[in-house]
Amino acid sequence: MRPREGNGASREPRRVTSFDVARAAGVSRAAVSRAFTPDASVSEKTRQKVYQAAKELGYRVNYLARSLTNKRSDFVGLVAAGLDNPFRTQQLEHLARALIARNYRPILLPTSKEADSATVIGQLLHYAVSGVIITSDAPPSHIFEECAAEGVPIVLINKGEDFPFVDRVVSDDRMSGYIAADHLLEAGAKRLAVVAGAAVSYSSRRRAEAFLARCQMLGIEAPLVPVAINDYRHGHDAAPALVDLGIDGVFCVNDYMACGVLDGLAKAGRGGGAVRVVGHDDIPQASWSAYELTTFLQPCDVQAEQVIDLLVSRISEPDAVARVEFTPVTLIKRRSA
Repeated sequence: MRPREGNGASREPRRVTSFDVARAAGVSRAAVSRAFTPDASVSEKTRQKVYQAAKELGYRVNYLARSLTNKRSDFVGLVAAGLDNPFRTQQLEHLARALIARNYRPILLPTSKEADSATVIGQLLHYAVSGVIITSDAPPSHIFEECAAEGVPIVLINKGEDFPFVDRVVSDDRMSGYIAADHLLEAGAKRLAVVAGAAVSYSSRRRAEAFLARCQMLGIEAPLVPVAINDYRHGHDAAPALVDLGIDGVFCVNDYMACGVLDGLAKAGRGGGAVRVVGHDDIPQASWSAYELTTFLQPCDVQAEQVIDLLVSRISEPDAVARVEFTPVTLIKRRSA
């Protein structure tokens, strides 16, 4: 039974500290700290003694307290928008797993075009983050400026802006656009189009521009069918315009929208392969029997490693010249085209 204080109230159990672990393991407190610090100099025998003592005592490292001492935590901010897109979920999962594998701890901060980015900035900096990763649909300008002023490294994913000391990882969108046009023609399509919300996304704009440039090189007129947002609903609603234009081969700049286009075409009586459709990202739904979508694999695992490599390098070399790495893409052929 718990001991009771004189007034009859239960006494709260005392928090186990690193001093308790050091005493139980028969080592110094500094040895305990090194045992829980990745890549610190400590023998495996000592590390195991510390881990065993910590387990028996129920000790947990207080990373927030450690950040006050070190002026920097092991947290890395993941700033993302468009979380309804299945690709974004995949991307964030791989980024989070890659961070954890490198002994960093991800903090997800959802945002949007309408969100107050100052709030996001404040939340990140309160945790003394080691770095910030900003995905393609998140508005970067105020975020990275504030973080840069605080000396916090930043890596941008699928963003076109060049900023001093800010690294970027970019999908090979030019290759996607070129191959999409070639593949649709090889599949027998005669009248091509691209569906994209080019104004709202750098990746969408790059893919659409590359597709249209390739069509122009081949002497083919191909319209851009604009949408406000690159999502399922706007893809579905764009289908009637494709039918009216007599389009029989379409490139959608992401799979989320391509699924909407396919369903919209089926509703308009132009399903069953009457219009060949190519998407981008290879989300899980792309392989579903309802879609069997031909698409481009944008490998999230490769991209995540590229991002973390740049982040770790930037942490150790904050004044290095800004760098750009390209994530390769691969055409995945299925029934839709």
